[in-house]
Amino acid sequence: METMKDIYLAGGCFWGTEHYFKLIDGVVETEVGFANGHTENPTYKEVYTDTTGYAETVHVRYDPRKVSLRFLLRMFFKAIDPTSLNKQGHDEGTRYRTGVYYTDEEDFPVIEEVFAEEQRKCLQPLAVEKLPLQNFYTAEEYHQDYLDKNPDGYCHLPLSLFEYARKSKDKKQ
Repeated sequence: METMKDIYLAGGCFWGTEHYFKLIDGVVETEVGFANGHTENPTYKEVYTDTTGYAETVHVRYDPRKVSLRFLLRMFFKAIDPTSLNKQGHDEGTRYRTGVYYTDEEDFPVIEEVFAEEQRKCLQPLAVEKLPLQNFYTAEEYHQDYLDKNPDGYCHLPLSLFEYARKSKDKKQ
């Protein structure tokens, strides 16, 4: 039996990024937190200072029988401005940088292929990190499922993107 797989995606503010990914069929769990920084157990307040090296990141656990990594990455690129460095929407700072952080080396060729596809669509170089996950710390509870708890809460993503995610299906089957 195939097990669940994990990918860590930094797409700017993690509230909207988490909400977007949890709507995709085949995503079984999401968790917001902080990835690839240089302190231990950072708080949101510490990460917000842009001195910890962390990016706001969503841990996405998915069922590879229902959705492929390739599809998730293509959906990720639909939700970000891939040429914007340390800025998504109105959110600015290194904590809002974009990135794909992987835990399985076997995922890297797929990541490389999708990045190459996306680069061909852009005139400017991509400003999206693609790195092994060094560390990940879960954000405080009030950040988890934030837009479910606060339906009118701030989000840099357009509502139409959520509807797109809800209706999307991986065509790999």
